[in-house]
Amino acid sequence: MSTPSRPVVITDQAVTGADPAVQIASRTEDVLVGQEIVRHSLSARVMHWSVSILFVASLLTGMPIWTPVFGWMANLFGGLHVCRWLHPWLGVGFFVATLVMIAHWWQRMLIERSERSWFGRRMVTYMRYEDTDEDVGKYNGGQKIFFWASGLGAIGLLVSGIIMWLPMRFQEWARETAYILHDVTFIFFAVAVIGHVYLGTAAEPGTFRSMTRGTVTKPWARLHHPRWYREVTRGESAPK
Repeated sequence: MSTPSRPVVITDQAVTGADPAVQIASRTEDVLVGQEIVRHSLSARVMHWSVSILFVASLLTGMPIWTPVFGWMANLFGGLHVCRWLHPWLGVGFFVATLVMIAHWWQRMLIERSERSWFGRRMVTYMRYEDTDEDVGKYNGGQKIFFWASGLGAIGLLVSGIIMWLPMRFQEWARETAYILHDVTFIFFAVAVIGHVYLGTAAEPGTFRSMTRGTVTKPWARLHHPRWYREVTRGESAPK
């Protein structure tokens, strides 16, 4: 995922097929393909959706265990006894997928000195659409915070989940702490994911396609990630 030393521009004629951008996005990223920029390669999108699907599956199997209010969800998997067996294994799968994702993206997600303000008022400014920073790279500070918070959350869910899975191997204080940690981590995780989905769809039109077809438009890149746009296009004038 390293930034190319010079702009890589691929014309439609360079690739045969109905959709050249999608074909290019299957194997690389950070390149121009006509009027689109490849943002996420196929491998990156597979990792992202693997984590997402495993999280949702863990959520749906865990909610009926958590409270009878969501007992109806157990019917989606064949009953509560199936959820009790399936949920821990889905949780392990979610953690493993998260580790793979971290290994793939961690270098891109290192928080720069100029991005530390995202821990404070900058996040509020961004949510109000008042942020006009021209030095936003491929990922902004908020995305990086979410990335690392997700990693910490996955660790919290795994550790507490193992104690709850094998309760007789741990002391009572550990079991009680695990229940609280699991519940609190899950609640914060669920709220954060809802916000993540909102920002990736309704709040910023054109974002979701980067995780489906792998590309974004040049105007989208210039608006939301101007420094990344400049790096990929190397000074090309802003799109009209």
